[in-house]
Amino acid sequence: MKRGQFIQYLLTLPILGGIMQLKDLYPISQKLDSTPRMPVLFLGHGSPMNAIEENEFVQGFRTIAQTLPQPTAILCISAHWETKGTLVTAMEKPPTIHDFGGFPDALFAVQYPAPGSPEWAKQTQSAITSTTVGLDYTWGLDHGCWSVVKHLYPNADVPTLQMSLDYTKPPLYHYELAKQLASLRRKGVLIVGSGNMVHNLNILAWDKLNADNYGYDWAIEAAQKMKQYLQNRQHESLINYQQQGKAFQLAIPTPEHYLPLLYTIALQEEDESISLYNDKAVAGSLTMTSVKIS
Repeated sequence: MKRGQFIQYLLTLPILGGIMQLKDLYPISQKLDSTPRMPVLFLGHGSPMNAIEENEFVQGFRTIAQTLPQPTAILCISAHWETKGTLVTAMEKPPTIHDFGGFPDALFAVQYPAPGSPEWAKQTQSAITSTTVGLDYTWGLDHGCWSVVKHLYPNADVPTLQMSLDYTKPPLYHYELAKQLASLRRKGVLIVGSGNMVHNLNILAWDKLNADNYGYDWAIEAAQKMKQYLQNRQHESLINYQQQGKAFQLAIPTPEHYLPLLYTIALQEEDESISLYNDKAVAGSLTMTSVKIS
């Protein structure tokens, strides 16, 4: 029940006039705006074709969705929106962005007409105090968001926003900024990082594209260390990924697909654990490993 509905209901009760004043209801009604703490996700999104194909990774997204409470909104940090400064989408109807080329027409035909939310955009903006967050009215939902979120919420009925990655900032900056989003979790917001932990498209093994769980030795090494760091809460090692050796350098040649993971782990609280799913390598130099924190 929303706060306004709750107050209207109490106003109909005969005891109100003799026992309670309207001002006494305010502390009670405030609690109704809070929700149980929402989980946090990192989704290994992989190829845009996952939006329309049926495979084990799509099934993994659908399965994890069944474990999630119904969110009031989704805030997605996608690898595919890099800006100078930090922005959050604030339009009422974000367009579906097909930010790729060379794929079948069926993929370009996909629309994910989830509503936006100027109100949630402003709440996200207000939650971050370490920097100025701009409101954006031109971007929308890129494939890092809609190609995977559509499997979580196929009815496109949850207000969905994106927050950009400031490409001028170091990893620690992103981790610390993400911590400021914690209050949104208790307002029903599902925060989703979308990228890939191992992502080097320059050396994909195209001849192994259909092989099951095939990764180069360095990709397997990097993935195993990342998972070890995740399970042991070694966030500092994950933040300082550039100091973790050659395997990490090959796994993360550019940071944009890795940084959304930092937004996810930054929100892990002391009593929360990590679970992994879709934990497989693809075509040698990509991993689909996804994370749920709850």
